[in-house]
Parts: sequence; structure tokens; C-alpha cells
Amino acid sequence: MANLIFFIALLVLLQAIISGAAWLSDANATFYGDIQGGETMQGACGYGDLFKQGYGLETTALSTALFNDGYACGACFEIVCVNQPNWSYCKKGAGSIRVTATNFCPPNYGEGSGHWCNPPYKHFDLSMKMFTTIAEYKAGIVPIYYRRVPCRKQGGVKFELKGNPYWLLVLVYNVGNAGDVSGVRIKGSNTGWLTMSRNWGQNWNIGVNLVGQSLSFMVTASDGKTLEFDQVAPSNWQFGLSYEGKLNF
Repeated sequence: MANLIFFIALLVLLQAIISGAAWLSDANATFYGDIQGGETMQGACGYGDLFKQGYGLETTALSTALFNDGYACGACFEIVCVNQPNWSYCKKGAGSIRVTATNFCPPNYGEGSGHWCNPPYKHFDLSMKMFTTIAEYKAGIVPIYYRRVPCRKQGGVKFELKGNPYWLLVLVYNVGNAGDVSGVRIKGSNTGWLTMSRNWGQNWNIGVNLVGQSLSFMVTASDGKTLEFDQVAPSNWQFGLSYEGKLNF
């Protein structure tokens, strides 16, 4: 068994060298919700129906050590299950999975077990579908290797508009490559560029009345890359609707 574990670790290391991305081994994974994704919708990142928004079941909640107070929302990770002595619940030939961070796994400071998401632990609480892709259901929790990877998204970056005429809340989603957003600016057809404040998750807000103006956005991803999305929403935009840009990272 020890030789097998060493062989798996060596394979992971070789893959990391080839791809140029480092695998990290100080983490575990569990799951929440049911096989259809129940309990994984909504969540601390501000996303809604994950199927409609393109994330589906390929999602994870992150522990405090990884969540970064919500700035990590939208980031993508590759995960592989790793067997250990007396803990061999990984599915043979399962390979790796890719997931997007869409929720927060809160700490549990009560007595007993279940403290996996407490600081300083690095933990992934996967959808049941993703967990059972790489590990046996009965395992409950498994050691993993993980690494950040570019997000693969279809179409352009999307902007969901909520709030009221005097307080605009924008959910930025379907972000490719880095996936997580570190800054957003907005411009109405009658204004210059205005800096938005991050409210929670990937929801960004501003207290300016922009009703009746076409809206443009300037988005900066966590890797520092910035894209400008000109006139994404027309002048007759409406609250509760999403608008898609022509570009993605």
C-alpha cells in the first residue's frame, strides 16, 4: 500500500511539472446536498440557479482558509482523490474533477466532529455528484490534491441587475480564466467610469441612479487582467434581468 501511495504521489508531481501548475496536498473533501444538487443553489457567493447560470453540479463550497471573504467566488479548481493507509475510498480510474467555487463552508465551533471547514483547514465541500465521481459515497470525507486552474466558460461574461433606481446591485458571473473578480467599474451613457463596491460574494453595488442609461462595465479579474464591456445593457434595461457581454477572459 505504501508503494502505491508513493506511485500516485509521483504521478501527480510529474503532471504538475508538465502542466506548470503546482498541486497542493493539505486538503480534504466532503459533500453536501443531494445528487440533484439540492442545497447547492443560491449560497454565499450570490449566484442563483446554478444550472441556468452555467455552473451546474460542477461546484464546491470553500472553507474559510480558501474562501477569502468571498473574493474566491468563481475561481476554478482541479481535484483528485488520494488514498491513504487505512483509508482507501477513491474510485479506481476516476481521474480528476474540475469545480467552480460557488458557496462558503462555514466553520463549526461546536463539540464533536465535523470541524473540517474551521480555520486553518483547507477544505472543499463538493456537490454530491462531484464527490461521488472521485470517491465512494460511504467515505464521507477523503484526502485530496488540488490546484487552481483556468475556468472554462461558454459565451461572454454576464451581468445580472438587481436593486432599485437609487441602489444598483450587479452579480458578475460566467467569468472565464481566473474566474474570480477583484474589481468592477460601471459607466452610464451620461456618466464617466464609477467604481463599484463589493457587497458580498460576486455582487457589486453602487448608489447612483442609472435608470434610462445604457450600461458599460470594466471588470478586473484576480490575475490583474481587465476587460471593458461596452454598452452591455441597453438604455431600457430592467431589474431582474441578465445581460451578456461580447467578451470573456
